[in-house]
Amino acid sequence: MTAMTTSHASTSTVTGPHRDRAGAGALVRPDGGPCRVLVVDDEASLSELLSMALRYEGCEVRTAGDGAAALRAARAFRPDAVVLDIMLPDMDGLTVLSRLRRELPQVPVLFLTARDSVEDRIAGLTAGGDDYVTKPFSLEEVVARLRGLIRRAGAAQAARGESVLVVGDLTLDEDSHEVTRGGREIRLTATEFELLRYLMRNPRRVLSKAQILDRVWSYDFGGQANVVELYISYLRRKLESGPGLSPMIHTRRGAGYLIKPGE
Repeated sequence: MTAMTTSHASTSTVTGPHRDRAGAGALVRPDGGPCRVLVVDDEASLSELLSMALRYEGCEVRTAGDGAAALRAARAFRPDAVVLDIMLPDMDGLTVLSRLRRELPQVPVLFLTARDSVEDRIAGLTAGGDDYVTKPFSLEEVVARLRGLIRRAGAAQAARGESVLVVGDLTLDEDSHEVTRGGREIRLTATEFELLRYLMRNPRRVLSKAQILDRVWSYDFGGQANVVELYISYLRRKLESGPGLSPMIHTRRGAGYLIKPGE
C-alpha cells in the first residue's frame, strides 16, 4: 500500500502478496465472516482508496458521501465498524455519530480529522468515537487502527456474552432476565419477556402471529390469536411510554410484527 501524502491524493496502489491475511490476519468478524465497514467521506477519491484497501483485507465495504446517506447505509448494511470524516457537507461527523449510536450502540467508529484540529480530536473522542487518524494518513494506519477496534469490540462482545441481546438502546439479558431501555430498567412478566426475546432475536424481521404463537406459547391458540395483539400492546406500553421514547415495535398489517431501533 502506498502512503497518502494529502487527503486529496488522486493515485495510490495496493500491490504485492496478501501478507496481512497470512500474517496479521484479514479483518474478520468474531464469527469468522468478512467484516463490514462503512466509509463516510465526501471526497470520492479518498473513499475509493479506503474501500480498495479494506476490500484487499477481505472486508465488505459500503461508502457514503454525506451524513444522511451514511445513516441510511448504516440501517441497511449494519456495519461492524465505521470510518467517519468529521467534516461532511450536510451535518458534522459528531451529529452522525450521535444518530448512529441510537441504532448501533456498540459499533466502533474511527474518525478522520484534519491534521491541526486538536479540538476535532478531543470532541470526537468525547462524543463517543473510539479512535481517530489525522489527514494525511497512510492506508496501513487506517487498517491497523480498524483491526484493533474490531478486535476490542469482539472481546467486549465475548465478555458480555451471547446471552445479551441489543436492539438500539434496548437490551435484554437472557441469563439474568434483566431488560433496560436507555439505561432504565423495565420489569416484564415471564410471557412478556419471552415475546420480547423472540422479537429481539429477529430484529427488523416481520414475524407472523402464527410464528409468535408457536414460539412463545408453544401451541396454536386457534381463534384466540388476539392474545398476541394483547401482549404486543403490553410491551409497547412498557417499552415506549416515557419522554423521548420512540416506537420500537411496529405492526405490518396482514403480515405481523417487527422490532427495530427507535428513530
